[in-house]
Amino acid sequence: MRHQVHLVGSVGLADAETVFATVSDSLGDLCQRIPDGETGERTNWIRWQHATFARCDALELVGRLDHAQFRDGVDRPVFGVAPGVAPEDVDLGELGYGEVALESFALFSRLQREGRIGNDCRFMVAVPTPMALLFSYAKADEQLLLEPAVETALARDLEKIRTGIPAGKLSLQLDVCLEVVGADGGVPLPYDDPVEGAIERIVRLARLVDEEAEFGIHLCYGDPGHKHLIEPEDLGTSVAFANGIVERVPRRVDFIHMPVPRGRADDAYFAPLANLGLAAETRLILGLVHYTDGVEGGRARMAAADRFVDSYDIATECGFGRRDPATIPELLRIHRDLCA
Repeated sequence: MRHQVHLVGSVGLADAETVFATVSDSLGDLCQRIPDGETGERTNWIRWQHATFARCDALELVGRLDHAQFRDGVDRPVFGVAPGVAPEDVDLGELGYGEVALESFALFSRLQREGRIGNDCRFMVAVPTPMALLFSYAKADEQLLLEPAVETALARDLEKIRTGIPAGKLSLQLDVCLEVVGADGGVPLPYDDPVEGAIERIVRLARLVDEEAEFGIHLCYGDPGHKHLIEPEDLGTSVAFANGIVERVPRRVDFIHMPVPRGRADDAYFAPLANLGLAAETRLILGLVHYTDGVEGGRARMAAADRFVDSYDIATECGFGRRDPATIPELLRIHRDLCA
């Protein structure tokens, strides 16, 4: 089976229409789901959600997250429950993912009608896990207390997406990052079993996605300052997450994406894939494409992967919304050439 291209989420171009047209023109039927590129204020993953927490009257600013480990100099305000407010009364409203998705899907649909995007291509929406928002914006000892409020807000967005976008045209990706980093000891998580605790929460979210829609997982070690929060020793943690997700999630999981650092074309990194137990309908995606070493580097990593798995698709490790837009056509060409 030939390789397909998966775009993780952000694409650093001017706007959604430019992303749709550029990706479709460059990759054609090699890319079966296209995101809107998370352009504008959404470029830096969940940093735009600062406004959601800041405008909530039930919360107050209590400090700043130590951003030394993030290496990108971004200010990270932390919020806590305001005095006199019960955590169960905190209402964040909607996070905005649903509203933006509907706007972008209207553009996507027009381009499909005009023949710029193939009819079999789906529109992809990527959303963070609630834990990503809680770790980034909630006071550490109140993260679990505020978890129901964040889950409720995300559920509202998912319902808007479910009712506003035909399931047969939708691909919903869940970005699982802080949980993966936490499982390897990179950040503190507020629950005891890093893998099982994350999967339990993923199961709850998966129940909110229509059966006819695609549902996939992006496993990530972060990208602040174009560096991982912690470097993975190998794919062992990703395989543990993947196996648990496909076993426990009560619906079809269409794809699971795993990162591959640029310097890892060795058997030791890929060896855990021998224990991968994906269902037949779940496509493995390896994030082994790197702009800095191009086709040659990608082929070296693919050669290593080929020794452990027979079939997979390719992607970058993370979204590329924070790179120089002038490099994106070449990056897409690298994807295309690696699929040849």
